[in-house]
Amino acid sequence: MKKNKKILVGGGAGYIGAQLVPLLVDAGYEVEVIDLLWFGNHLPSNIKVTKKDLFECTQADMAGFNAFIFLAGLSNDPMAEHSPSKNFIFNAALPSYLAYTAKRAGVKRFIYASSCSVYGYTEDKVFDEESPASSNYPYGLSKLQGERGALELQDEHFSVISLRQGTVCGYSKRMRMDLIVNAMYKTAMVDEKITVNNPDIWRPIYDIRDCAQAFLLALEAPEDLSGIFNVSSGNYTVGDVGERVRQRVEKLSDKKIDLEIKHVADMRNYKVSTTKAETVLGFRPVHSVEDIVASLHEHQGDMGNLNQDNYYNIRIFKEIAKREELRNKRLSEIDDFKY
Repeated sequence: MKKNKKILVGGGAGYIGAQLVPLLVDAGYEVEVIDLLWFGNHLPSNIKVTKKDLFECTQADMAGFNAFIFLAGLSNDPMAEHSPSKNFIFNAALPSYLAYTAKRAGVKRFIYASSCSVYGYTEDKVFDEESPASSNYPYGLSKLQGERGALELQDEHFSVISLRQGTVCGYSKRMRMDLIVNAMYKTAMVDEKITVNNPDIWRPIYDIRDCAQAFLLALEAPEDLSGIFNVSSGNYTVGDVGERVRQRVEKLSDKKIDLEIKHVADMRNYKVSTTKAETVLGFRPVHSVEDIVASLHEHQGDMGNLNQDNYYNIRIFKEIAKREELRNKRLSEIDDFKY
């Protein structure tokens, strides 16, 4: 899909976007970004970034673009559970609206960043794209609804590709420390300790570099291709992740890391097959948990304080919500004074 190489990325200034957008530019694409910039702008200065609510995007905003990549929404379970209503608005309604608007604007492909969390609890089975999606948590439910809303619009002129992602981890210029490998690396470096709440549950772990490559492959897939694709770098138990992070940090540093094992119940347990993405898209993940840790350690000087608020989405989300509440209260007081 390179007849027209203009790509619009919604939420492109975030964690994945900071890795993906420069990759797309290097691949020869002309990329623009629309983002609320909750976490700042860490993209190269030559990227056009528009600060705007994606719900305010119109057909005019999307005219002339060949593809739209959706990276926006609320990004994890803590944010979804803090505000279920906003979670369903931004993760379910927003991608449906944007796909609808993109199609009317003549955009040819819509790529949706979905999540393997839609599978919920899989009873130690490897799930493929035909397996039932049965999440009972707000985040997984909303991501599934957003995916279905976008896929309803696919036809011979409008391709929709949903990438059901594992837990994305690794270094990005818009850094996050609220992701499993990143969080374990942080506590290992700061507290010389890793806590594993449930060692037996499974997670598909996804290096952010493999993640960016998957989006590029989805962009370059045949124009008539639509569908759902599981994408991850590999399936691991959380206990295995903890042990791998511990060993790698000890090897890369002079620290001795304690590993604390707890047995906290968690109804999120899933491992996935990426065979379809490998066969159809040519997806070939190359990074392991150890590679993620090595990348984080390589960039530790760039990251600074690993506990800063900007590295935790839920902290920034709560602060934004608090500011909005105060602003609305002041506006209400002004209106009361007028009357």
